[in-house]
Amino acid sequence: MTGWRMPAETAPQERLWMAFPTGGYTLGDTGETAHAARSTWAAVANAAVEFEPVTMVVDPNDIDMASRYLHPDVEVLAAPLNDAWMRDIGPTFVVDGKGHRGAVDWVFNGWGAQDWARWDKDALIAAELSARSSSRHIVSALVNEGGGIQVDGEGTVLVTETVQLDPGRNPGLGRTDVEAELARTIGATHVIWLPRGLTRDSERFGTRGHVDIVAAIPSPGTLLVHSQENPAHPDFQVCRDIISYLRTTRDAAGREWTIIEVPAPETLTDDEGFVDYSYINHVVVNGGVIACSFADPNDDKALQILADAYPGRRVVSIDARELFARGGGIHCITQQQPAAS
Repeated sequence: MTGWRMPAETAPQERLWMAFPTGGYTLGDTGETAHAARSTWAAVANAAVEFEPVTMVVDPNDIDMASRYLHPDVEVLAAPLNDAWMRDIGPTFVVDGKGHRGAVDWVFNGWGAQDWARWDKDALIAAELSARSSSRHIVSALVNEGGGIQVDGEGTVLVTETVQLDPGRNPGLGRTDVEAELARTIGATHVIWLPRGLTRDSERFGTRGHVDIVAAIPSPGTLLVHSQENPAHPDFQVCRDIISYLRTTRDAAGREWTIIEVPAPETLTDDEGFVDYSYINHVVVNGGVIACSFADPNDDKALQILADAYPGRRVVSIDARELFARGGGIHCITQQQPAAS
C-alpha cells in the first residue's frame, strides 16, 4: 500500500475538469451535429460552474469557438485533443493522509485500441492536468479509464471483467495483477468484479462495459444500480443478472449493500438500435448533482431518487441524449479534482 486513496465523489472538490469536443465522430459531419455536441458539453460546464470552479480543456484551434458556448466563469485551458471524454483521458485524482494530492495517469489506448478511435493527443492529457493541478504525477502501466471504476472512498472499487481484463487493454493480466495495481494507485482494498456492462456500451462504438453507466455509490454501503424494466430491451436480463450478483457481494467494510434500483428511461431505441440511456451516469459537485435527463416519462422519478440518495445537494438535469448518441453521459465528460487537506 502506498497511502494513496481515491476519495468518494461526494468528498469536497476544488475543481471539475472537462474537455471541449473537437473534430471526429463527436462533432459529426454537419454544422447541426457539431452545434448539438458543443451545446451539450457546454450546458454541463455552465451548470457545474454554479457550484464550483470548472476548467475546460480546449484544443488550440477551438478557443474562439468554445468562448461562444461557455459561461465566462468557465476557465479555458488550451491543449491538443483528439476527443472530449475527460473521465477517461484525464487523471484519476487521489489523496494521502499527509494532505498531498496525486493524479493517476493510466495508460489510455482508445478504449481497447478500437479501430475508430484516435488517442495520440488524449493520452497526454492526464500528465498535463497533473502538472496544472499541482498534483503528484503517479504513472500507471495499467490500461484503464476513469469510467471503468467506481469507489466509495473507503477501499471498495467496482470494475468490470470486460474492461480491465479486456485483451485489447491488458493482455496477459489477471485479476490479481489488476487488483494489485488498483491497491497501489487508488487504495482499493476490495475489488468487486461485475461480469459485464450494458448492451449498447458493449457494441462497436462503446467502451466494452464501463461501470459508471451501471452502478454508483452515493454513500458507503449504498448502491444506485441501473434497472431496465422492459423485457423487450436486451438490458432487461443484463440488469437482472448484475443486480443478483451485487446482492451476493459486500463492501470493503463487510456491509451488505442497500441496493436502490434506478429505472431506465422508457425510451428503448434510437436510430442506431437499443439505447443505454442511464441516470447512473451523473456527476456529483459541491452542493449539487449534475444529472442526465432524456425528455422521458421516467425523468422525474429518477431525478427524485438521485435527490434522495444525495441529501442536501441540488439536482440539476441536462438533456443528455446528444451525449449518449456519441457514446457516453455526463459522468463520462467530467472529472472531479478533490480538495487536498
